[in-house]
Amino acid sequence: MGNFRIGLGYDVHRLEEGYPLWLCGVQVECEFGAVGHSDADTPTHALCDALLGALALGDIGKHFPDTDPAYHGISSLLLLKQCYEMVKNGGFRLSNADIVIALQRPKIQPYIEQMRTTLAECLQAPVESISVKATTTERLGFVGEGRGIMAQAVVLLEKPVNASE
Repeated sequence: MGNFRIGLGYDVHRLEEGYPLWLCGVQVECEFGAVGHSDADTPTHALCDALLGALALGDIGKHFPDTDPAYHGISSLLLLKQCYEMVKNGGFRLSNADIVIALQRPKIQPYIEQMRTTLAECLQAPVESISVKATTTERLGFVGEGRGIMAQAVVLLEKPVNASE
């Protein structure tokens, strides 16, 4: 049996008009978007933190600080690829990832399959190992009031017993 690691990630961003809304590498049509130093792709940031956390490598801010102009406006998929390289360098591979996005509106169900496919390609994983779910907060809190977005991600990493696996 291989060595397993579990990681949990969490991220929030405020929402404002005039910004694009990026979710799992997919631009969602909307009059508002998430504000951040990078593209503010909240679920992808949570996924990065989950991958890094599984191997006790710190968090996304440690590796890609918002004080570094090199990351201004960067695609979060590029950050995710770098995080996954760290995972592979540690001898692990992704077994599965589960992501939940809390957003009052817009409805993102039509984009879910594209999000799963985009993340699977980025992580060199079968799409069946990537779950993306959407929820609201029943109009409660900053998410329910439409002022922000929240995402959580959990990953299971596996270190193969045999290096040829």
